[in-house]
Amino acid sequence: MTRHARSQALPRVEAIVVGASAGGVEALGLLFAGLPDTWRLPIVVVLHLPEGHESRLPEVFRHRLPFAVREAQDKAPVEAACLYFAPPSYHLSIERDRSFSLSCEPPVLFSRPSIDVLMTSAADAYGPALAGLLLTGANEDGARGLHDIHRAGGLCAVQDPAEAQVPTMPEAAIARQAPDFVLPLRELRALLLKLDAAHHHAP
Repeated sequence: MTRHARSQALPRVEAIVVGASAGGVEALGLLFAGLPDTWRLPIVVVLHLPEGHESRLPEVFRHRLPFAVREAQDKAPVEAACLYFAPPSYHLSIERDRSFSLSCEPPVLFSRPSIDVLMTSAADAYGPALAGLLLTGANEDGARGLHDIHRAGGLCAVQDPAEAQVPTMPEAAIARQAPDFVLPLRELRALLLKLDAAHHHAP
């Protein structure tokens, strides 16, 4: 369902940022299932992992997707047609020149990497050309970051809390700022495909 009126034409976004915590691996699996080899947008994901826990996420998703999947590297540019995962134990930001930055600043809301840190920096880098998605999770990380995306004119979408494995994270985002979309994963996936199609057809 759409939470507030927005023109029917979707914005032409240049990047998508996604945050998830508890239940997130399964949710991302459903969200990204069957994305096509024609996919063009960069997708940057922060998924909370236990501190010091080795991330096997790029490995897991590399086998599922027909385009590049990698861990974000400090100072590397954000490239099209690529799914990036934040490395564990670092905050991941996107600089205004649209390159990645890793830092060892203290955890935010007990989390490093922090969804808020990624989303707020991406909102600064991309402004209205950004879409932010917040999925299942057990804390309030991401609510402020999604709000910052909204304030920058970007598109905000949240997994329907009724479907989320743990509804705390999407509920916190909804309480802070009505998102443009509150949808189950299947419909969020359809939204991603529409955003990518709009990007393809940009003049």
